Amino acid sequence: MNLILLGPPAAGKGTQAKMLTKAYGIPQISTGDMLREAVKAGSPMGLKAKSCMDSGALVPDEVVIGIVDERLQQADCQKGFILDGFPRTTAQADTLKGMLAAKKMKIDHVVCIQVATDELIRRLAGRRICRQCMAPFHVMFNPPKKKGVCDACGGELYQRDDDKEESVAVRLKAYENQTKPLVDYYQREGLLRPIDGIGEVDAIQSRIKQALA
Repeated sequence: MNLILLGPPAAGKGTQAKMLTKAYGIPQISTGDMLREAVKAGSPMGLKAKSCMDSGALVPDEVVIGIVDERLQQADCQKGFILDGFPRTTAQADTLKGMLAAKKMKIDHVVCIQVATDELIRRLAGRRICRQCMAPFHVMFNPPKKKGVCDACGGELYQRDDDKEESVAVRLKAYENQTKPLVDYYQREGLLRPIDGIGEVDAIQSRIKQALA
């Protein structure tokens, strides 16, 4: 089963992807992971990506797509895969479709985890990070035993600038503008599986599995 996982920041994609990986025995593949692995392996596309990254330039679509192509040829993808963070545009989606068709493969489902903006802001704005050991906390969902102090090392907890409410609103608006055309694209393809991302982790996983069935 070949999946694409869509969803805004703090929708719970990472958690759900790990559970799907365990349930179906297929790897979660993120763009960031693929780039790092390709660079480390020194593959032709990895070397091109490294050149762009070293110069501070954006990695072009053809390089990202080439790295996706390389990654999907690895043995652990034979039973399927979960693409997380790719495609990001309808142009990338078109290229992915053609690339998979050439291998006699296709995307089976596009899981889109949906969470209301006010809930996403609440989740993101409540995050706190330890300045010393980088341990994550949340003022509501995972609070430290002592306010502002890391349980692990006693370091100071702080809020990252991009987790502040005004920054979060900008991030979410950018995501919406970027992703809506992609959601519409897969809706037209008949592949979109919208999932309510509110509730317990296991309940959300159950909704995803029902949609995939």
